Amino acid sequence: MDDVLDRAQALRAQGVPFVLATVVRVARPASARAGMKAILTADGTLDGWVGGSCAHGAVVREGLRALRAGQPRLLRLLPTAVPAEDEGVVEQPMPCHSGGALEIYLEPVLPAPRLVVVGDAPLADALAHLGALAGFAVVRAGAAEAGPEGPRAALAAPQMAGAYVVVATMGQYDEDALAHVLQAAPAYVGLVASRTRAAAVRAELARRGVDDVRLRAVKAPAGLDIGARTPEEIAVSIVAELVQVRRAAATPAAAPEMVAPAVGTPATPGVRAEAEGPHAPAPHARPEAARAPDVASGALAAGALDAGAHVPAGGEAVDPVCGMTVARAAALVAEYGGHQYYFCCAHCRQAFLREPARYAAVTT
Repeated sequence: MDDVLDRAQALRAQGVPFVLATVVRVARPASARAGMKAILTADGTLDGWVGGSCAHGAVVREGLRALRAGQPRLLRLLPTAVPAEDEGVVEQPMPCHSGGALEIYLEPVLPAPRLVVVGDAPLADALAHLGALAGFAVVRAGAAEAGPEGPRAALAAPQMAGAYVVVATMGQYDEDALAHVLQAAPAYVGLVASRTRAAAVRAELARRGVDDVRLRAVKAPAGLDIGARTPEEIAVSIVAELVQVRRAAATPAAAPEMVAPAVGTPATPGVRAEAEGPHAPAPHARPEAARAPDVASGALAAGALDAGAHVPAGGEAVDPVCGMTVARAAALVAEYGGHQYYFCCAHCRQAFLREPARYAAVTT
């Protein structure tokens, strides 16, 4: 028994899902004894002793069902049973002619789902904290974790596949982050941004060649619409959505690889959307981080050195690319046709510089 428990501990430490089968009741002449255990892995291998050939087939079959559902069940092998199932109890006829009865508790042991939080803003901190409380194994993927190689290095980690990923860079490197995340097969991808900003991000990713199927899998704004305003409230709404997606995926009828299509609509350049999402990023970003260099692409640092760009004091302006209202004092700037234009992030500014006449014409 100690060997079984040692192996269970090792599998758990490795993050390998398995089922711990424990005999809880025996009626002789069954050979097993109460307390005997075995481990069933996802490939159908049964390691241990819970009744030999009389129980093997039923234990593997019902154990794999328990593993897929993520729910324990009690398997009862009875001499006169008719196959039946109700409220976590499965009854099967004992296949051995010698008779006897066995009751085996099948307990799936699953690794904690991974939550990858991309970003360094206070909302990302709150999300990491609440995600851990909700049972997620939280992985931070921000500039602080990436070191000198930048966030891109952290996003390339293999743990992205099958994970729940929330991009909350507050416009700093949303496009770069999503371009990396969508190359894997995450269980969920959420973007903390307004609908207008999300549409601009999708447009940029489409321009980079990301296909429409992957773009529609990005949930934006991330989280349930509960009227959240503060970073902590938004984090609550996102964690609630993650729990909803996770539990829905655990049911046999719904196990999508990716979540529902995004709810954002394409932006009209230069025109502010009527309905901003509940998670507009600007109010929640750290002031010092909001204008920090774009460590993923270096684009913001280059833009900051543009001889034509300077930031006047006070007032607000509308980003001509994504339509977001920005504070002029904290915005990026570009000049065109004798006018100054203000941007929420480096990517909007880059989009403007590629086609200034297009965006300037809409805003004038």
